[in-house]
Formats: sequence, C-alpha cells, structure tokens
Amino acid sequence: MNAMTRHNQGIPVSPQVQTEMLAVLSFLNEFSDELEDALDILAPNAHLRMALHLLQGHFEARTITPTSLISASRVPYATAHRRMQDMVDDGLIEMRPRTKTGKSFSLHPSEKLLSQWMQLSSRLRRLAESRFGGGIKGQGARDYYFGGSYADAQPIPPLHVRKEPLKVPGGIRVLVHGDPTFMVMDNLKRQFEQVIGTEISQRAFSIDRLRGEALRNAQRDASRYDIIAVDLPWIGEFAEKGVLTPLDQVMDLARLDPADFHTAGWKAAHWGDRAYGVPAQTTPELLFYRRDLFAEAGLEPPATTDALLLAARALHRPRRGRYGIAWNAARGTALGHSVLMTIADFGQPILNLPKIAGGFDTSQLADGDYRATIDTEAGLQAAEFLMELLDYSPPGILSMSWYERIRPYASGKVAMAFGYTLLAPYFELDENSPAFGQTGYLPHPAGPGASPVAPVGGYVMGIPANLAPERVPAAVEALTVFTSPEAQKLYVQNGSRTNPRYSVASDPDVRRASSIFEAVDTMSWRDELQFWPRPPVPEICGIIEICGEEFHDMLRGITTPREALRKAQERADALISPNRTP
Repeated sequence: MNAMTRHNQGIPVSPQVQTEMLAVLSFLNEFSDELEDALDILAPNAHLRMALHLLQGHFEARTITPTSLISASRVPYATAHRRMQDMVDDGLIEMRPRTKTGKSFSLHPSEKLLSQWMQLSSRLRRLAESRFGGGIKGQGARDYYFGGSYADAQPIPPLHVRKEPLKVPGGIRVLVHGDPTFMVMDNLKRQFEQVIGTEISQRAFSIDRLRGEALRNAQRDASRYDIIAVDLPWIGEFAEKGVLTPLDQVMDLARLDPADFHTAGWKAAHWGDRAYGVPAQTTPELLFYRRDLFAEAGLEPPATTDALLLAARALHRPRRGRYGIAWNAARGTALGHSVLMTIADFGQPILNLPKIAGGFDTSQLADGDYRATIDTEAGLQAAEFLMELLDYSPPGILSMSWYERIRPYASGKVAMAFGYTLLAPYFELDENSPAFGQTGYLPHPAGPGASPVAPVGGYVMGIPANLAPERVPAAVEALTVFTSPEAQKLYVQNGSRTNPRYSVASDPDVRRASSIFEAVDTMSWRDELQFWPRPPVPEICGIIEICGEEFHDMLRGITTPREALRKAQERADALISPNRTP
C-alpha cells in the first residue's frame, strides 16, 4: 500500500498480534511442552500440534504449507501425513491452490475449526477460573482469561479464508481516505491478503484529494481502482455523475445482511432507493467531554446548547492554559460541516426536507425538488451560537479542522470537543492523555424545541461504474470481506473506533474495547443517529463550501450573522437552481 497521507501520524495503535486467541495458542503450546518433557511416556499429540500451528499462522497472516504443518506435528513424517489427512477429511483444514497446476497448496483453518477453537477458548477460561480463580494479574481492565472473552453470548468469529483465492490481475486496488480506520486496514494488509488470496494495493488521500481523484478516475476509460471509499454526502453527486455502480446490478444485497447496519448509515448509502456502497465506517460526530473536569466543577453533561455554553464558560481557564471547547472552524469545508450540523442542532436541515417521525425525509431527494434553507430563524440561532462559542475556544480556532480540534482535547488543553468517533484513538489509545479513560460521549446538544442529533459521517465502499467487467466479480467478493462483521471486529481490535453494524457493537470484545460503541449503539436505537444534517444531494459539497466561507467571514467580524446568512442563501440558491430537475 502506498501514497499514504500522514494525517494520522502519532495516533497510538493498540497491540495487533497478542490477541486473546494467540494467548490460548501460546498457553497450550507451552503446556504441551511441559507435559511431554515431564512425562517421557507421553507422545506428542499430532492433531493438537498441527491445529495450534495452523491457527497461529492464520492469526499472524503467515502462509502454512503441508511441509511446515507436518514439521509442527513432532511425529514421524508418515504418521504426520496421515494425521493431516484425518483433519482434511474431518473438514478442519481447507486447502487452497497456490499455483495454476493445483499441485501446490496452502493450508488454512476451516470455519469449523475456528468455531471449535472459540468454544475451547471459552471452556478454558471457565475451567481456569473455577480451579484457580480470578483473571490474569496485571491485565488491568481486561477481564478475559486465556481468550475467554469469547465466552460471552454471540461473539463474532475471526475471519476465515476463502476456499478459492480471488483471481484478478495485479490484485485488488483500493482508493481510501487517510484516516485511522482505513490505516488500520493498511496495517492488516497481510491478513486480508491471506483471506482473499491475492495482493491488495491501497492509496489513501485527504478528503478533498480523495473526492478529486474519484471524479478523475470516473473520466478514465477504465477505472484504476476496484473499490473506492466515498464520503456519505457525496453519494448523490457520484450516483448522478455515474461514478459508482448501483450494487444491485452486480451482487445480491442480501449477502450483506442490510438489517445489521445502523439504519442511518445504510440509508445514507442510497440514492433514488438504490444502494451505491456498503458502509465501511459509520462515525457520528459527537460531543467529547472530560467527565473528571465536569465532576470537579459540579456540572451535568450538557443536553442543550444553553447548557453547553454554560459548561464551556465554567471550564474556560485561558490563564491556566485550558479552554472550553474545540470545534471545526477552519475556512471552507471544515467550518461548512460545523454550520450544517449546528443548524441541525436547532432543529432544521440545510434543505427544505419534509418532517417525519424521528427527523426529516430524504427519500425523495433524487427527484430534485429541494432548495436551500439557510437564511431562516434556525439559521440565525445557529450563527449566534457559533459566535458565542468563539468566546470559549482556544487560540487559532479559526484555522482548526478535523485533526487540529482533537489534538488539544487529547493533550488536556480543552475540556470539550466536537469530533467524529474515528478520531477517538488519539486519546483512547494513549495512556498519557489526560482524556484517557475520562471521556464521555454525547450527541450534539439540542437548541430550544429541538432534539439531540448525532450527525452520521463516515465512508461507504463502492465499485466504480467504469471498472472493467472481468474485474467486477472479484471486487464484489473483496468488498464483501472488507465490510463483513468479522472484518469490522478486527478493525476495532486493532484501534479503530468506527463501526457500521449492530452485531459488531454487541460483541463482548468490542464492548470492552471502548464505551464509544455502546454509546453510539444507544443513540442509534433512540433515533439520534441521523444523516439528514448533511443530505447527499449533488450540490452538497458546494453548499458546505459556501457556508464555510460566508460564516468564516462572520466569525472574523467582517460580516454580521444576518449578512452571512443572506449571502450564503443567495449563493446556495444560485448553485441549486441550474441543477434542479425540471
């Protein structure tokens, strides 16, 4: 994987290799050694030794050959070969051809073996706790023992390899955003190559460069990428411009288990009732707040915009080097997002969407019958609220964007910050951060008469419309693997703090990784996760840019709130009118 952006440098990454299952494997290997050394009469258990070797190779993304598996058995060659064939016949080993002749194979644990291994991990924990009590000392908050966290209900199993490797010249080519979640995919490159059976090359760009490259790619005779990551607000534009293939043309959507995705994330992948991508990361923008600082000040977590301002004022101590709140206020795209979300906090979308139970209806946007709603009473309330936030913001707030607003929160310089969950690793995985273990998560506080909203962000992964037809089947298979529950759980275990699926959020290991998943899951069930604050119409990027420019002039004192609203409205009207469907 190459051409990586470096926005995420310095983000702590959680240990990748020493997982619970590897701990079980290591324990049983060492315990077998002790038994065989202590009692000469005991012969090596070839089946067990080979199963351990096979599983360890799978979890560490190493290629296991028949020769290496036989060597791991510690019994004579002929005996080991028979034991290996026993395991193949019993459906415990899958053999994947390594050459076109089919004479050379790599060996992989089957789904059956992985399932039985999880059950063994569970039983080992219960046996250890019943005989010896407690968990492993020194593990802190980790309450598993020998992989026993998989003992809880409905754990998601590890990824298992495809029976047949994907056959696609040059491997699978992916275009993504340079954020922590997609960088986790980069770190797991070898493991995914093992799973799909071919090479993976990934290019990662900043958000604006990603959009530009995706649009340029759509103009080429044949796509350079098999899969591209698409920011949710771009769906309408990319669908209308023919950048993406409607997924129902190339695959059975039932394979994806659509009901398992957070409702808002799955709906946001649609345009004109057709899905154009699969949610790869659902990452709502939340309010991060320091629970310890709130407790010291005797403050309740803010549920309203007024309460947020009061808390920001109370915790704003610039002489001590601490500020109330950080947020996206850099000119252009960054501030534009803040404007749309803040107007939503006051109960209004940026377009004239019809109101429905739980929010606003976006299902008819493809018909083109919409207009901008910026210069409104809710728009004025939002503008005045942003002006007040300036008083409790750190120096340089007007140049702060996605990452810049989180770094001062992670370093303890601000008490609150608006941020996407994908940025939580900056403080959740850094034990030296003052916010480590002290962060609470809330939806956006609501303005008068409005309801709390957690605006949904994130990316879907889609298939370019100009992808060569012979590459499409492999792209579909890779897309299914990359967005599967097993893959999503693996991302979380390696530091990601985004997740698009209910099943992953309820997995016991995922729940233990961070309280953010339970918080987001709860918001989803309460209908607080919404994507209407950034409706995915083709003009949305232009509207965001307009708001980011006009409101930046307002925050700098060049224009008044009413002037900023009027100018933004006029520019948005001019942008939308020529593009509207007659």
